[in-house]
Amino acid sequence: MATVAPSTAAHSNPGGSTKPDRPRTPVAREPGRPRVRITGRAALLLVVVLIVLSFSISPLRAYRAQRARIAELERNTQVLVKANGDLERRIAELHSPQDLERLARECLGMVKGDQIAFVTVPVGGGPPSADC
Repeated sequence: MATVAPSTAAHSNPGGSTKPDRPRTPVAREPGRPRVRITGRAALLLVVVLIVLSFSISPLRAYRAQRARIAELERNTQVLVKANGDLERRIAELHSPQDLERLARECLGMVKGDQIAFVTVPVGGGPPSADC
């Protein structure tokens, strides 16, 4: 029986090819920092999350725009409610008999039947007061 001495320069692989032995050098890493490995499942999950996030950007922008529009409309509503209250008070004032008589005298120059009307024209013939 013949014995074959193993060679120190090369070793045989199951496929029949020979490779020279090389000493393995460790990869230089920072001490205390673990090596990060991403598996196929983690990569797929990352891709799915990124796709979901990219599709959610547009609805989030629309939501924020709608919230801003709602806030603007609420401010406008408050202003209009205040103006409406002022106008309702003005209507109540105009329905009082004393205020109607005052406006008739000042703006229209009306007098009661037994009174004499005197009209003074301002210099330059300006319009009546702003209340008319």
